Amino acid sequence: MATVELRFSAQPEHVRTARLVAAAVARRAGVDEAVLDEVRLAVGEACSRAVGLHRSHGITAPVRVVLTDEDKTFSIEVGDEVPAPGSDGSRAASGSGGAADEDADGEDEMGLAVISGLVDDMEVSSTDEGGVIRMSWPTAPVSVLP
Repeated sequence: MATVELRFSAQPEHVRTARLVAAAVARRAGVDEAVLDEVRLAVGEACSRAVGLHRSHGITAPVRVVLTDEDKTFSIEVGDEVPAPGSDGSRAASGSGGAADEDADGEDEMGLAVISGLVDDMEVSSTDEGGVIRMSWPTAPVSVLP
């Protein structure tokens, strides 16, 4: 099992770097070349979502991206530090119900819909410590030349 962990400050300009790293690690893991654009786009959406959540909630902690290659599967986890709704009311979904909260909810749902259209296997979870989007793609066996 190979794992790469990337942490970056919640700035939109760092999302591009996360996309590039994810594509390079996915290629090395054996993800089909035809799927690499989907990996890039999904990681970009997930990271943009995490950056937006951090910035809108005043969180200075870095966004976390973990890329793992194991047992014919390449997986990516993008984590944020925004607590789940109801734990302390921090997520937009548990806001005051104003127009800004509705816009944030709509953007969040749209981003998740885009990701789910790009990834066959996706899981979204949220706890008191923050949220995680887990995505995975199959890998082809990497052939070793003699």
